[in-house]
Amino acid sequence: MSLGEPYNQFDPELIQRRKMMRKQLQEINQIDDNEERNQRFMALLGDAGDDFFVESDFKFDYGFNIHIGDHFYGNYDLTLLDTCPITIGDHCYFGPDVGLYTPVHPLDAEQRNADVEMGAPITIGNSCWFGGRVTVLPGVTLGDEVVVGAGSVVTKSFPDKVVIAGNPARVIKEL
Repeated sequence: MSLGEPYNQFDPELIQRRKMMRKQLQEINQIDDNEERNQRFMALLGDAGDDFFVESDFKFDYGFNIHIGDHFYGNYDLTLLDTCPITIGDHCYFGPDVGLYTPVHPLDAEQRNADVEMGAPITIGNSCWFGGRVTVLPGVTLGDEVVVGAGSVVTKSFPDKVVIAGNPARVIKEL
């Protein structure tokens, strides 16, 4: 699954892991103390650097495929679907309702009906800023110092130092 190979999304082991994670996240998201809540979130991730802060509600599938650098801020309702690795660099800031989605569902109806799923990793460079309600699709890589406008849907990769916005996102300014 983590390598992007086809897998059965309803595999009993995967269902159990997601169920266990949902239960833990439901409990952690209710913690009022920011430091305690964020320490508990960090313990569920593959790794997270210094100065990690996420508001409630933070949601993800597995946690072990999430790698976040130093000085990260995630606003309310951050969703990271981590079928494949999600790697986020240092000094990244995400507005509310941001979603990074690594699962890929087949276009072929027979495969979908057979519950086949795949994934593609997402990589975010250093010093990136995402406005509210940004959606990043599977397989996207964003360079360093990328700014993503609110409400954008990022369907492809972009280089360093650009402002992107829209649906689908496109370069609107070079920095």
